[in-house]
Amino acid sequence: MKRIMIIGSGGSGKSTLARKLGIQLNLPVHHLDAHMWKRDWQLSSREEQKSIQQKLMQGDEWIIDGNYSGTMDVRLNEADTVIFLDISKRICIYQAIRRYWHNRGVVRPDMAEGCTEKLDLEFLSWIWNFPQNKKPGIMQKLNQLPSDQQLIILKSPRQIEKFIQSL
Repeated sequence: MKRIMIIGSGGSGKSTLARKLGIQLNLPVHHLDAHMWKRDWQLSSREEQKSIQQKLMQGDEWIIDGNYSGTMDVRLNEADTVIFLDISKRICIYQAIRRYWHNRGVVRPDMAEGCTEKLDLEFLSWIWNFPQNKKPGIMQKLNQLPSDQQLIILKSPRQIEKFIQSL
């Protein structure tokens, strides 16, 4: 595990897992949210997103967390390990709300400068509908991974912790 891609719903724990793995494995961690968003929650264009990801993946070792399904193939082509956090939408909603309360009024370390923590109905709806709207497409891509790529699917916070402890 030298080039690790972490994906999953908002609130699933991608950034937290990335940080913990970075420490455990001594690998550089890149949070896509910190690179893809510009000040005041302005999203980079798809072309910019591809370019950003290609720069982040230039090294031989990295952990990148974030979905960005429109450019997911860029990372899938380079990762040796893909971790999908397939966490229930209720847990993801809870964790997103908890994260908001802990970080309200500030910019999280894994977010872009000028993107103060926020929680709105659009984001909560995206999380709630992730299993129906996003998961099928992700699973289709994951089912097509070549045999030399490791796929790890974790379905609960407890499984995530056990995985970290097993390393």
